[in-house]
Amino acid sequence: MQKPVKITALAAEELALLLNRASRSNISGQDVLAIAEAAGIVGDDGRINLIEYTAFLVREVAGVEN
Repeated sequence: MQKPVKITALAAEELALLLNRASRSNISGQDVLAIAEAAGIVGDDGRINLIEYTAFLVREVAGVEN
């Protein structure tokens, strides 16, 4: 049995794996981390909140200023 995914505290590699499976694209953990760092959403423990990550991407695509 797989361990449950905590979407509010994902390692960059975990988030990249989820994104790759969901979109059938190829994004690396390093790319995910770079985006999260640019968004300022990497926690002190190095983990990323999927909800905040997604919201940042939506704002970027929509051209919304923070």
